[in-house]
Amino acid sequence: MAQPKVVLVACGTAVATSTVVALAIEEAMAERGIPVVIRQCKATEVRSMVADVDIVVATTPVPDDLGKPTFKGLPFLTGIGKSQVLDDIEKALRS
Repeated sequence: MAQPKVVLVACGTAVATSTVVALAIEEAMAERGIPVVIRQCKATEVRSMVADVDIVVATTPVPDDLGKPTFKGLPFLTGIGKSQVLDDIEKALRS
């Protein structure tokens, strides 16, 4: 089995919207055969937690110099562009 990829999901409080996004990513990547480990955090904690993750998904602004692929989480909340973001996340996790 492939080594799980680590996805850091951030929002303002690490409770509400990041949970919605985390579940959506976990389910979608499972359907695509990519095992993931999801970590949730506050946006203010991203910089201190980014070192050993593969990608970052955030529903609120985060620094743009994290050195990891970073995706906007808003499509998971609105549904607009969600499938494209999932395709982009899959591509990043497979690379």
